[in-house]
Amino acid sequence: MKKLVILFAAFVLFSSHDMFLKMGSYFLQPNTPATIKVFNGTFDKSENVIARKRMADVSLVGNGIRTRPDTTAWTEIDSTITVLNFKTGEAGTWVAGLSTHPNNIELTAEEFNEYLEHDGVLDMLEWRKANNALGEKAVEKYSKHVKAIFQVGGTKTNDWQTALGYPIEFVPMSNPYDLKPGDVLQVKLLRNGQPLPNQLVYAGSDGSEHGHSHEGEQAEAHEGEHEHADGHDHDEAHSHDHEAKAEKEAEHHHDATQLRTDANGIVSLTAASEGQWYLRTIHMTASQEPGLTHESNWATLTFEVGHGPSHENGEHSHGEGHSHGIPAWAYWLGGLAVVVGLFFWWRSRK
Repeated sequence: MKKLVILFAAFVLFSSHDMFLKMGSYFLQPNTPATIKVFNGTFDKSENVIARKRMADVSLVGNGIRTRPDTTAWTEIDSTITVLNFKTGEAGTWVAGLSTHPNNIELTAEEFNEYLEHDGVLDMLEWRKANNALGEKAVEKYSKHVKAIFQVGGTKTNDWQTALGYPIEFVPMSNPYDLKPGDVLQVKLLRNGQPLPNQLVYAGSDGSEHGHSHEGEQAEAHEGEHEHADGHDHDEAHSHDHEAKAEKEAEHHHDATQLRTDANGIVSLTAASEGQWYLRTIHMTASQEPGLTHESNWATLTFEVGHGPSHENGEHSHGEGHSHGIPAWAYWLGGLAVVVGLFFWWRSRK
């Protein structure tokens, strides 16, 4: 039984998650009902919801005004997608943000190394290799800070340049809604309000070959934020128990475009095609906090290139996680079946 519990824990741990703010269309009409979905999984599919107590800040910024929606504005879809219901305001370029409280996760050396490779935290992985630290386990504190920029009506405003004061965040240096396919968008990455140089960043879209960097995934190995009955979410990494899934996630990771910020913390993204685009990064450092070995802060930014305001929010679906793919219940049932099978295989080998 103990072995079964360990195997199941490994399955949960390796179902990692990134976090993105997704919309059916990022072009909305003024003063109309709209929704923003929190994808906790990959850019294409959400695996589970986010507990309200995990949310340190939720903000909407438009026409120079920052508002914080009440918790009653949140609903859920199929226990996999957290949804913010709101009403758009006057025409302008708007910003939405969500920041989570920190959470801790303990990983074996093997799990930690796999997570670093899987989620593209390559600088830390190289440090561990260079310093003979691959055999050291980790206790990591992580939090996630995600933003979306959307256009309401035809009037463009300067709200896109708003910094929300998150521990880490992407801030464009020009309005994403001035972009045409093939244009370059420069984005500054801030850590505690200061430019973050030489940081690995991954970029992709729903309409390009870039897909998304294994996106997600662990990300949240973090944070994956699997919400239990008590509302506590912890996210967990990725499932090497599911070889097919792991291979698919690895393909996603390698298909994403790998970028790096310059000395001024600026990264340049070429929006090669129309579609919904994202930037993602995980900034990880060694931690001196008692009981911890590492601290990571995750950041994503999403926006849309092209299409225009003719699409209704939520109706034009760019791969919403619940509309296609494997349902969450089937995923977990399949995972449990794999764990049980491994348990009996292990028993038969004794």
